[in-house]
Amino acid sequence: MGQILFIVWRESVEALLVVGILYAWLRNGDATARKGLPYLWAGVGLGVLAAVALGAALVWFTEAMSGDAQDYFQIAMVLVACVLVVQMVLWMRQHGRTLKREMEASLERSTRDANWWGITVLVALAIAREGSETVIFLYGIGLGQNGHVDGMQLLAIVLGLGLAFLSFYVFQLGGKYFSWRAFFRVTEIMLFFLAAGLFELGVDKLIDKELLPAGSTLWDTSAILDDSHPFGGLVATLTGYRAHPSVTNVVAYLVYWAVIWALTRWARSAQQAQQHAA
Repeated sequence: MGQILFIVWRESVEALLVVGILYAWLRNGDATARKGLPYLWAGVGLGVLAAVALGAALVWFTEAMSGDAQDYFQIAMVLVACVLVVQMVLWMRQHGRTLKREMEASLERSTRDANWWGITVLVALAIAREGSETVIFLYGIGLGQNGHVDGMQLLAIVLGLGLAFLSFYVFQLGGKYFSWRAFFRVTEIMLFFLAAGLFELGVDKLIDKELLPAGSTLWDTSAILDDSHPFGGLVATLTGYRAHPSVTNVVAYLVYWAVIWALTRWARSAQQAQQHAA
């Protein structure tokens, strides 16, 4: 439940940030700019519908498949979710500082050319991107893989959405005291660990299908934190922790963090190059 709440909260905050930027620009503009508000909300609706459609498609695929095909599809979705988490963090690192300026520039062009449907498309794509990522992340950790969502999972989704609206409201009120940059930096680290958990889950599934060798168990820390118990299982999902990892688990975990280190260094270098060029 905890990982579902976190994913919905973090992704919803990002979507609200995009919508908030666009809404503020249109609402505080002149009479011409305010004509774009209905198109903004139309884009939000289309984006949400696209995310819901993707969720329904994933559940349908799961129910339509059976045996090994279903297992391989679920393994693929877990690994895709891992890649999307990492890609999203790197994208936000690269574009976070200029996101507001880029959005407003695009809106200004659409308003100047009276291209109201362009605003709808812009918002729909932004919301659909965040929503589809959320759907894939949730599916990757098991939500809906058995064809239904239980009450506790629905509660976690509702609480995540509520917390996202509250967070957005608090940050808007307390801009002098709270830092969006600090918020995203902390949650970026949490997302990297969540991606590690997804990657380890994918490795476990590949070992179960005998596509990867398990190797011997290196240690057993179940006496300290057992990943088969609720709290230990939550830690395992959010970080990739294993109480009794195999050689393959440990190697995969080290490789994952080596790749993350290389990608973050590359993203930092690219960002610095852009700043120098500007």
